[in-house]
Amino acid sequence: MQEPVEFRGSELAKAPDRFFNRELSWIDFASRILEVAADPDLSVLERWRFVAIFSSGLDEFFQVRVAGLKDQLVSAVTILSPDGLSPRGQLKAIRARLSEVLLELERLYADTLVPMLGEAGYEIIPLSELGRQGKERLAGEFEKSVFPVLTPLSVDPAHPFPYISNLSLNLAVEVRDRVDREVRFARIKIPTNFPRLFSVSGNKFVLIEDLVSTFLYRLFPGMEIGESAIFRVTRNADLVLEEGEADDLLAAVETELRRRRFGRAVRLEVASGASPAIEALLVEEHELHADDVYHSRVPLDLSFAWEVYRLDLEQAHPAAASGRIPEAFLGPFEDHGGIFGRLAQRDVLVHHPYESFSSSVEVFVNAAAQDPDVLAIKQTLYRTSGDSAIVHALIEAAEAGKQVVVIVEVKARFDELANIGWARQLEEAGVHVVYGVVGLKTHCKAVMVVRREGSVLRRYCHLGTGNYNARTARVYEDFGLFTAKEEFGRDLGEVFNYLTGFSRPGVLDKLVVAPGELRPKLLSLIADEISKGPEGQIAFKVNSLVDPEIIDALYQASNAGVTVVGFVRGICSLRPGISGMSERITIRSIVGSFLEHSRIFLFGDLESASVRIFLSSADLMQRNLDRRVELMFPIEDPKLKGQLASTFQLYLLDDSNSWTLEESGTWKRRAKEGGISVQVELDKPLRSIPGTIGGG
Repeated sequence: MQEPVEFRGSELAKAPDRFFNRELSWIDFASRILEVAADPDLSVLERWRFVAIFSSGLDEFFQVRVAGLKDQLVSAVTILSPDGLSPRGQLKAIRARLSEVLLELERLYADTLVPMLGEAGYEIIPLSELGRQGKERLAGEFEKSVFPVLTPLSVDPAHPFPYISNLSLNLAVEVRDRVDREVRFARIKIPTNFPRLFSVSGNKFVLIEDLVSTFLYRLFPGMEIGESAIFRVTRNADLVLEEGEADDLLAAVETELRRRRFGRAVRLEVASGASPAIEALLVEEHELHADDVYHSRVPLDLSFAWEVYRLDLEQAHPAAASGRIPEAFLGPFEDHGGIFGRLAQRDVLVHHPYESFSSSVEVFVNAAAQDPDVLAIKQTLYRTSGDSAIVHALIEAAEAGKQVVVIVEVKARFDELANIGWARQLEEAGVHVVYGVVGLKTHCKAVMVVRREGSVLRRYCHLGTGNYNARTARVYEDFGLFTAKEEFGRDLGEVFNYLTGFSRPGVLDKLVVAPGELRPKLLSLIADEISKGPEGQIAFKVNSLVDPEIIDALYQASNAGVTVVGFVRGICSLRPGISGMSERITIRSIVGSFLEHSRIFLFGDLESASVRIFLSSADLMQRNLDRRVELMFPIEDPKLKGQLASTFQLYLLDDSNSWTLEESGTWKRRAKEGGISVQVELDKPLRSIPGTIGGG
């Protein structure tokens, strides 16, 4: 980590040391996930779950972030990151920091997770530890159910090195011909249509790659089996689209998805103990460098921890959020207009997963689809679940003759194929499907329902911080606002016209749109607090804080005496606590059972009715503020403002899942003094929340 530096005067505006590196900050976030997995207060299931989350996140980090840096290296890009590192310098720093984290993972797996699983009555054992009878039984199982699926691919002049698909688990084998004594190399892909946990008996398992390795002789009759090693290749999986040159965006995305399969290799994972010859061959064939190789003493691809998480252990699975039905959505809807009659009377704020997504957002869209007075539904879809009730409701509405418009973001990373499928299904039902604005991702979350009420048309809006995905809404923390206020409806109508047509949104009263307006609005709100001097207060909660302009504005606020408190779940490039730069800024992170996903911005005293509060779909990153269509919207109802202010104060009190970012760049976990968990407290039906913006 970089040593803390004092900044004075004009140095603040130019010193790269005022930022932490975003890639290293993500690794710090991954380390916090592992620290949660090591928490003795959690059940064995929860601990395995966090390892699965860590593994999946690390794969994506290499497929996108490391791949991007390697592309820069190949292209001889000389632009430095905001913290002053070259692409090569960042790659070296990533490897050094990640090596420490992976050692933590190995210790956690071997010393804690596997023994704890055994104590709970389940074992994952090496096949070599089985007795003769156990091995004979497994040999029969292998012969019957696994062997017919396997395909050994040899490498020789007649058989070029086989293509290794992204993130697949493979076995590299050296075999020797008993006749000519020539050594050959072969590759076997571990089948993905089997669980990784292969049952031995009862609650005892071996990993399927161990099973295949043990019975290799069945695949190479007449050959001597030499060295073998499990390996895995990670490839560049980021899409590169020239939208302006594409006649058909869907076709262009599908073409890029096919190319993604053959993306450049960026990482080679090899089981520790692999022979130098096997490793050298794999490095050469994938055009990698020694620094791209990661050796592991634990099983590769720990995403199989999801299988462990789903085992029927005596210890119950961690309780899901209660998913209360929001008061406004409690039936029966006997009043005039049903749910719309209620929403016409007042704004409603819902907080997932503590309040049910299916009993609020899905009810709203379903009601719109079935209400004969509803004339039109307009919605954005960035990510949605496999069997989406919302998509089915939109199809039902279109088939009933309503005007239905859906903006589907087919460039949502790793959900491209699913979104293309939804788009085509919607189009076939008569829905007007639009793919957003050229060059931008549509990341905002919005629904607008146009309803005929007497002689007028009324717009009902839902604006959210999270995706319209019922599955993730059970574990992602997000807010959603329902409003029938005319100004919101008029603004959202302008935004949808911008997304579907060639217009640009005019001057909006309530909504703030990115790109273009969101960053200036945030800078203006920060400037307002700066003008108050020591009386100024700024608080926020985001997933990532990277944007240099926003960070510099927060530094200026600190220098003006403003108190700044931020919750940043993942990446944070701001350096808090530096004398003359950021001594009045506190940055914390909550990592718990639910993924903190909402974006909240608060300006002013939280205990004052004049506090200004906004929710948004956008994080404080250049990509969100400059290359995505995002929305920020105010919370104006005094009761809802009080609810959000109290919720933020509860975050300040958390000492169960809370880390504080120190000026050196180290994230320090808060001592569990009161044992307060914001996630547990928010899941309670009633709560009384003490505290102030500077407390906790």
